[in-house]
Amino acid sequence: MAVYKNLSAEQALLLQQGRVAGVDEVGRGPLVGDVVTAAVILDPSKPIAGLNDSKKLSEKKRDALYLEIMDRALAVSVGRASPREIDELNILHATMLAMQRAVAGLAIVPESVLVDGNRTPDFGLPAHAVVKGDGLIAAISAASVIAKVTRDREMEELDARYPQYGFAGHKGYPTKAHFEALSAHGVLPEHRRSFRPVREWLEANS
Repeated sequence: MAVYKNLSAEQALLLQQGRVAGVDEVGRGPLVGDVVTAAVILDPSKPIAGLNDSKKLSEKKRDALYLEIMDRALAVSVGRASPREIDELNILHATMLAMQRAVAGLAIVPESVLVDGNRTPDFGLPAHAVVKGDGLIAAISAASVIAKVTRDREMEELDARYPQYGFAGHKGYPTKAHFEALSAHGVLPEHRRSFRPVREWLEANS
């Protein structure tokens, strides 16, 4: 597996030749919910303007790009690993599993896979890790947007079920508001029990 860092514009363009699937994840840090990944194969004949690391985009821009990607990409697939799988495997291995599921779910088999970060799972295909790839490789940027919008919407759905936890605001991340809700209302089935704040609450209240 090659790891690409500090890519030049020319190198980034070369990596994007052929039928490439970009892969990214969202949700490694939260205390609740699935880790969500996406795999996207873009259509070179239908370029999408404004793609970037989803964290650098406004919610309005992400939502607009989400619709455009779903409409114009050759293939889009979402993969995930559940809180139980995260607890059983650890977050790194669960994330790799979710990435494998995303790529396996693509309606078109890619020639290669480019993953944001510094490691890739075994896809059974040529794969490369691209450090900060979500800001350098269009297909990874698209995957970043799909994964982010998907998970954020799931947190909003969880917020509707458990409004006292404030998931629509903090998206499950370990914020002060989340800690306060955890202390006041306890652990939900959707919480990751292996993550320290959740584990400590369980130990203190067992």
